[in-house]
Amino acid sequence: MNDSRTGREPAPYGHPEEPVLPTHAGTAPTPATRARGPLLVLVAAVLLLLPGCYAVQRPEAAPPRPDHPSDPVGDRAVEGGGDLVMGLSAEPDKLDPTTSSSLYTRYVMNTICEKLYDIDASGKVVPQLASALPEVSKDGKTVTIGVRDGVRFADGTPLDAEAVKTTLERNLTLKTSARKSELGPVASVEAPSAREVVVHYETPFAPLTAALADRAGMIMSPKALADLGDKFSEHPTCVGPFSFVSRVPQTSITVQRDPMYYAADQVHLDTITYRIMSDANIRAANLRSGDIQVADSISTQDVDALVKERDVGLLQTSSLGYQAMTINLANTDGAGEPPKQIDTPLASDPRVRLALAYAVDRGALVNSVFNNWYEPACSPIPPTSPYASPGGEACVPHDPAKARELLQQAGVPIPFPITVKTSNTAEALRYAAALQAALEPGGFAMRIEPVEYSTLLDQQTAGDFDAILLGWSGRIDPHGNMNSFLVTGGGNNYAGYSNEVVDDGMAEAARSTDTAERARIYAGVMEQVRKDNPIIYLYRVRNLAAYTSTVGGVEVFPDGVVRLSRAAFLREG
Repeated sequence: MNDSRTGREPAPYGHPEEPVLPTHAGTAPTPATRARGPLLVLVAAVLLLLPGCYAVQRPEAAPPRPDHPSDPVGDRAVEGGGDLVMGLSAEPDKLDPTTSSSLYTRYVMNTICEKLYDIDASGKVVPQLASALPEVSKDGKTVTIGVRDGVRFADGTPLDAEAVKTTLERNLTLKTSARKSELGPVASVEAPSAREVVVHYETPFAPLTAALADRAGMIMSPKALADLGDKFSEHPTCVGPFSFVSRVPQTSITVQRDPMYYAADQVHLDTITYRIMSDANIRAANLRSGDIQVADSISTQDVDALVKERDVGLLQTSSLGYQAMTINLANTDGAGEPPKQIDTPLASDPRVRLALAYAVDRGALVNSVFNNWYEPACSPIPPTSPYASPGGEACVPHDPAKARELLQQAGVPIPFPITVKTSNTAEALRYAAALQAALEPGGFAMRIEPVEYSTLLDQQTAGDFDAILLGWSGRIDPHGNMNSFLVTGGGNNYAGYSNEVVDDGMAEAARSTDTAERARIYAGVMEQVRKDNPIIYLYRVRNLAAYTSTVGGVEVFPDGVVRLSRAAFLREG
């Protein structure tokens, strides 16, 4: 599923805001990878011809992996200027904060579109374009946000409360907005002064600050919005250390240092070029050669060898997101549209989906495919979250016999055929092949359908799938990992799922400011989700990014975004 987009964020990792790739790659073919197309097709064909041929190993305990989110410049001498190149594992979708849904879009947006709030390396929310954390009225229905003074957009337009109001209203009213459900039940937005925005709610909405620390809080130039309208993504204009220069589809995106940025003295690079390299081996090779200085989504097949390289460093953190299999229950007209039940056993009979959940051996799959770098996951709430609880993280156990029993009760043929779409990258196909083998003892005959990543995101949104493997890069508040995916009519509800218990529970949790109470409510929501299984959560990635010793100041946080705004080339000697 897509920061994460993931992963679309959308997640390894893009909801489509984010869906994140099921492993680390996936995008339209580039000149470097186009020639490999026949090979990928051949690999896919072999996998399809040999179901069950993948050896799934028993899980082993992973060694401790301490977070290393950044390589600070510190007191090292830096070179002024320079052109940094990052190898990006998938092509971003439209560079529009209101509509985008890919994690990889967030990488680029992080340099050109600052937010009202951000998170730091520990996941704490801090002001960015806002002057302070929000003030909330006693009844929770009025939220007042101060706006920084002395800040200009890349086109010279001053940042003020009216500009913030314009952005928030666009997020709430644009028909194609993916941000509306993230902002909650807003009644109105006003700008009573140049430095103050007031958001009025129909009912209290606790997740707002966290939402404004992501794309919903990216403030767009009102002049650019007026000039470009729905074509804003062609020349996105915001406040940032860098400004947009150009985009060559399926090849690269370039940004340049913005001299009007309010903290320009902290920005060292002249330009950053995000070069699309969907093949993990190619990214690693270019990193070793120095043709790129940073690479995201390092393959778990390469990372152990790569970290031994003298001139390569590894950044790693735990993830706020997840990878999952989404089942299409009732998405016939597109995500967010009214659900229309699909008349197939997989979509209409919860026993078949529960059997599928029992057939998955999460631990063995993670061990076999990812060398134990990743962790099994049964919930959209990461275990590091203050909202995590045993009830929220509970898992349907691996029980192939129980899976077959449920299929028999449902009266479906065994093996039961299921077609699963996935990204056409090598790692995604490797996981799909292992899953195919793992499901066979539980009575499933899984057919793998490889699809190019950006096309896969479109098909997910359109509901053009029976089951799909994608992920979400994750948010610091569980609302961002759950609401739009599980609530009726949610913008990322690719399953077309609708359940009153879930809808009511998510609304109740959003109204509460008590952490323990929200954790209890989310546990109840997840109990219902485990009965219905519109989404079968599979594993949680470890965010892995690599950089050469020629640069410092690169960061990767648990939200999965690689941050380059304060990166610099280091002076030799």
